[in-house]
Amino acid sequence: MRNAISVIIFASIAAACGSTKHTQSDGWISLFDGKSLNGWQVGNNASTFHVDSGMIIANGPVAHLFYMGDAHQHQFKNFDFKAEVMTTPGSNSGIYFHTEYQESGWPAKGYEVQVNNSHTDWRRTGSLYAIQDVREVYVKDNEWYTEQITVQGKRVVIRINDKVVVDYTEPENVERPKDMAGRRISSGTFALQGHDPKSKVYFRNIRVKVLPD
Repeated sequence: MRNAISVIIFASIAAACGSTKHTQSDGWISLFDGKSLNGWQVGNNASTFHVDSGMIIANGPVAHLFYMGDAHQHQFKNFDFKAEVMTTPGSNSGIYFHTEYQESGWPAKGYEVQVNNSHTDWRRTGSLYAIQDVREVYVKDNEWYTEQITVQGKRVVIRINDKVVVDYTEPENVERPKDMAGRRISSGTFALQGHDPKSKVYFRNIRVKVLPD
């Protein structure tokens, strides 16, 4: 009987391990455990972010939540990034990439991909903020949608619900205004934006796939 139980336990463990391997076989890595902000770091106004029902909720004074976890030592150059996002009316947020931890203010390093379906800022969801902007509204408030960012070399492709809305290639030796000097392809981590107390935005199923150099 003891041997039979051991076989059953071993089979259960093997099945679980096989399942885990299967979920990672396509290369996607989850950056959010759905329960806590483990692996994420925020500086000032930390109360702007909290977790509820498997979602990261951004609502409060300006703050940015940076991924600082173990995945790829939180340094990503070429990648596919996906998150499910839902905005509420009048809300503004963003997803930064190739950025680095910053205690306060708007992140100086990296690019921002806009999250905004009805805020007064005319740059809409999917914009590569102030670089290649989108005026059209592709998704509605209070509905979940997928925001995907693909970076390969100097090329940035942004998809909303699998539709390409931005396809941008950074020029060689690009020159930016002084206040945008950090808007360059490099490498770094991701950050979610808390824009203002009137904005409430939800994020879930946040994941990344590292692409070859």
